[in-house]
Amino acid sequence: MNEKILLVTGASSDIGTNLIKNIYNDYNYIIAHHVGDDSKLQELKNEIGDKLILLKGNFLDEEDTYKFVEEIKNMNKVPTHIVHLPAGKFENIKFNKITWEKFQTDINIALRSLVIILNGFLPIMSKNKFGRIVVMLTSCTTNIPPKYLSSYVTSKYALLGLVKALSTEYADKGIRINGVSPTMIETKFLQNVPELLVQQNAMNSPTGANLTVEEVLPLIEFLLHDSAGSITGQNIAITNGNIM
Repeated sequence: MNEKILLVTGASSDIGTNLIKNIYNDYNYIIAHHVGDDSKLQELKNEIGDKLILLKGNFLDEEDTYKFVEEIKNMNKVPTHIVHLPAGKFENIKFNKITWEKFQTDINIALRSLVIILNGFLPIMSKNKFGRIVVMLTSCTTNIPPKYLSSYVTSKYALLGLVKALSTEYADKGIRINGVSPTMIETKFLQNVPELLVQQNAMNSPTGANLTVEEVLPLIEFLLHDSAGSITGQNIAITNGNIM
């Protein structure tokens, strides 16, 4: 393995940008996926330089997702490490008010995109006998989920199934695939959630607070590291004191 190349999907998120800040020195190149506002990523690029490659891709569009993968291949920058962060809007909606289109949107953004990406890159990782993949899940997959998040929870369970299935299939190819399942994190991802619910979640935590990005990143960074080579197929909860 000559170069270490990290692909971060959903890189414009708070977790994505802070992860890149923390570990860019460990990689020859980082490909940062974004779909909308890339101002934070542009600031990072000004700081990091050409090793940070910004690449736009609309994961709601199947054709555009395939195009995203082909652009990476054409750059000859096939990733050795992948962190998958995208998710649909985090919204509290009663099931009888939700539509199939909302389920389909969440599945396309989170699951279909990863299936297409891994279909493109896992065969190459297999030939190289190396790969590290970390998928952002949720504590909803390790405990009783809250009400009114059916489409979000369903998409995350689908991702967990993919993590479990592929970790077994590719274990003998030197590829390690794991999920990370934090409780509520204080990020802009919560902007559509009523503030009262965010505060209640914090009060219900043994620590009296929601997680911060800084508390989640160390586990992701560890799972990307060579020292995590014996860990695969796991869904690791970050509980903030809650017993799962």
